[in-house]
Amino acid sequence: MQVRTRFPPSPTGHLHIGSARTALFNWLFARHHGGRFVLRFEDTDRERSTQASVDEYLEGFRWLGLDWDEGPFFQSERYALYTEHARPLLARGRAYRCWCTAEELEARREAAMKAGQRPAYDRTCRDLSAPPPGRTSHTLRFRTPLAGETVVEDLVKGPIVFRNEDLDDFIILRSDGSPVYNFCVVVDDVDMRITHVIRGDDHVANTPRQILLYQALDAPLPKFGHLPMILGSDKSRLSKRHGAGSVFQYRDEGYLPEALVNFFARLGWSHGDQEIFTRAELVEHFSLEHVGKAPAVFNAEKLQWLNFQYLKATPAAELAELVCPFLRQTGLPVPTDRAWLARAVETLRERAKTLRELAEFLRFYVSDDVEPAPKVAAQHLRPEIAPALADLTQRLEKLPSWEPTAIEAAFHDVMDAYHLALGKLAQPVRVAVTGGTVSPGIFEVLDVLGRERTIARLRAAEARITAAPDASSP
Repeated sequence: MQVRTRFPPSPTGHLHIGSARTALFNWLFARHHGGRFVLRFEDTDRERSTQASVDEYLEGFRWLGLDWDEGPFFQSERYALYTEHARPLLARGRAYRCWCTAEELEARREAAMKAGQRPAYDRTCRDLSAPPPGRTSHTLRFRTPLAGETVVEDLVKGPIVFRNEDLDDFIILRSDGSPVYNFCVVVDDVDMRITHVIRGDDHVANTPRQILLYQALDAPLPKFGHLPMILGSDKSRLSKRHGAGSVFQYRDEGYLPEALVNFFARLGWSHGDQEIFTRAELVEHFSLEHVGKAPAVFNAEKLQWLNFQYLKATPAAELAELVCPFLRQTGLPVPTDRAWLARAVETLRERAKTLRELAEFLRFYVSDDVEPAPKVAAQHLRPEIAPALADLTQRLEKLPSWEPTAIEAAFHDVMDAYHLALGKLAQPVRVAVTGGTVSPGIFEVLDVLGRERTIARLRAAEARITAAPDASSP
């Protein structure tokens, strides 16, 4: 039998961490077994479902590289199929018409709660052969067995036993004929020949009802696997305060899709002590046997560390292209010379944790607005360093070739002439050319920056020192 998995989001919001993790696990399971991954949208909530949400899911899957083999399907386009499957259930007595009004049901629910009882439907209409006088509107309820057990042979959690007497006679068609979630899911999964239902463990309570529906429809039962929930670092339910947002939030912050996929895969699944996986390795090693039963913990620092590893491993030319949109967003110029930009990126690739951070680090390379903060300038661009800076500027201007070895030699000549340690000369130069006190190696920086821009910035620093009042004067 060919493995067939599905991911069926409700398009009522954003593509968040939990949904992306569930989609990935279904995709990995299908790819590992050479099966099919089906995408469908459970859009029967007409008021909340939006095309914008559908578009976000589709774009998010494409960005993450989760390609689907069939779909997308939409439940809102399949109502006739649900009605077709409901008729035989009614005819065989596996479903019945419920004539109770919403007001009656609410009153009984409140009475049950006041009496300390479970607010389940009391089966008033279960054995009626005709509608009560004056009633014309009805729902269709499933006739749940009153005795016995329904067992979920969960591939992750192990066997879970439900007593049928604890399950209610749930609605499968509303009074307007529209289908209810549990019924739609089963009919869709039967029609799409889904072999494995892999989803979050918030759906465990739905599973016994769905198993009873499969049995009533004389349909083969898929295998179920319920994934542990994801908690924040404080072990509470995952939320935005833990730094967990939509997939596009991470994209916009400069995370790579490969890093996110790796991170999502490790939320509840492991393969030995390995932390970093290529996509091919994930497909090769993924199995539900190695999905833990305990909740996974979202670790924002781990995600940032993973992204840092993937950025370091990405070729500089590719990073140069990826960082361009972030330069634009930051208001910085985007160099047309991508080869030069790749050289600049190469000096910073082991410093930036995100593409947005990389764009900010590139500021002194791509923009000549490198005015140092007054406190930094006062500390490092002092009158006593001016002669050495002027000498270095002249030597650099006369170099026969502009490359790191020649630049370093010019530094050492000035250091020898003025009896300076490297830091005493390099730090003022760094402040002059980058505007700050932290950067890659100064020889690398000047090499990438180029002779003309380096000389211009050093002369601007000399002028600044000359124009500044002497702090030592009375």
